[in-house]
Amino acid sequence: MDLPVVVGVDGSEPSLRAVDWAADEAVLRGAPLRLVYASLWERYEGESLTDDLTKPSEELMAEDVVDIAAQRAHRRQPGLKVTTDLLPEEPEYALLHESGEAAALVLGSRGRSGFVEMLLGSVGLTVAALAHCPVIVLRGSHDNRVRTGSGGRIVLGVGGKEAVDFALREAELRGAEVDAVRAWRAPARETTDHPLLAGEPARLHEQQASDTLEEALSEVPEKVRVHRRTVEGPARQVLLAASHTADLVVVGARRNTGHFGLQLGRVAHGVLHHAACPVAVVPELTGVR
Repeated sequence: MDLPVVVGVDGSEPSLRAVDWAADEAVLRGAPLRLVYASLWERYEGESLTDDLTKPSEELMAEDVVDIAAQRAHRRQPGLKVTTDLLPEEPEYALLHESGEAAALVLGSRGRSGFVEMLLGSVGLTVAALAHCPVIVLRGSHDNRVRTGSGGRIVLGVGGKEAVDFALREAELRGAEVDAVRAWRAPARETTDHPLLAGEPARLHEQQASDTLEEALSEVPEKVRVHRRTVEGPARQVLLAASHTADLVVVGARRNTGHFGLQLGRVAHGVLHHAACPVAVVPELTGVR
């Protein structure tokens, strides 16, 4: 069974734009769409309504939210299989659980009441840092319209294999080009013992970046056009600059399976804060240390 594309909804405009984006993504993948709303309404309203046959007011509102979202998805992509669910849980825990059985998890950049908090609030950070599947946060759209970038440009911050594979697949599905970027920096103070550093201190770092690019992109689908770039400068700033002309930025988030806590990384964190287009954060497992 194909894993669904999951989108967190709360009735806000950003979350409805996420529904549009996720519906398009589901069709591209030939996957179903799953819409979820999470809240602890049972904790706050359940006891007072124990003897009342009516549903808690927030549960009724949540039903309206997912119904409206489902209607929007069907208008966007008629024929798409859409399922909905109301989850009486903390939003971050609900979304992390959903990510274990999802092809991708799509979130708006900010939410109505904490479901997808303002960009990188606790929910957005936790989900992006700990999800088991790629998390796509819809940055950069402020006109209530969604753009999936069919035939456009995907910027890839080259790091781990999982992010590379995700970007290449997205490009193949969309008929897009990939701008594969590897940033490098020469430390202000470093030894010149290495022969390449003796005459030109930066050359070794640039060559290492180029070698990393070639190794990471050794297996590119024939239909995907890839532009390889090494750029001197902080990776976060390089990717943010590239995001202004991109349809999607893809970055990896290293997950050390032996550690707990947020493991998002400074580059992914910064791109999620400030990118001018949607951002996909792809988990990269590094093993136990």
